[in-house]
Amino acid sequence: MPSKIRTQAFLANLPLFRELAPAELDRLAAGTTELFVPRGEIVFQRGDPCVGVHAVVYGQVKLAFVTPQGGEKVVEIISAGFTFGEALMFMGKPYIVLAQALSDTLLLHVGRDVIFHGIEHDAGFARRMLAGLSRRVHSLMADVESYSLQSGTQRVIGYLLRQESEGADGEAGWTVRLPTSKSVVASRLNLTPEHFSRILHELADRGLIAVDGRDVRILDAQRLSDHHG
Repeated sequence: MPSKIRTQAFLANLPLFRELAPAELDRLAAGTTELFVPRGEIVFQRGDPCVGVHAVVYGQVKLAFVTPQGGEKVVEIISAGFTFGEALMFMGKPYIVLAQALSDTLLLHVGRDVIFHGIEHDAGFARRMLAGLSRRVHSLMADVESYSLQSGTQRVIGYLLRQESEGADGEAGWTVRLPTSKSVVASRLNLTPEHFSRILHELADRGLIAVDGRDVRILDAQRLSDHHG
């Protein structure tokens, strides 16, 4: 279990809790619990009660809808420094998705009561919570637009160009490391794994990218962007 100081320091760097007074950070830390989730383990199931907000300290968590037949649609991949569960906590509703650790993951769970106390006593905190919810709505609307108006190839190119580059070296391009398996990324983009792989091969054949496992090297960012349309 991290010390209170470490917990406070991590919470203070999250967008939702940034700029809170030390006394409020103390209160949040007192209502925060640590949860280590090994790779592949379930954080919560659809229908479980939502009684707070999860923050990812390290690792990754997949949020997904699961069909009765066992198929799944990945809604979001939550990485370190991000939170999830805010909206349902405010609504008093159970989770509507499954959350599963994609790698060994450490979570902090901030209880609903301490968050509500912060909202009641700090207008800035309330505004940041609203801003966080608004960003989530904006992201979901962008997903709807992408699925409705863009081809699979456009979705893949847009995804690659949005990722942080690793080792950018000018004319030689840069490498994007997919944050998780290709099948999970494909589901996140509303594609089948086969379709996703086919698009990567087509872009490689055009000399726009080179694929080596989960590493995708951007060979010509301008042409790739032009191909996006």
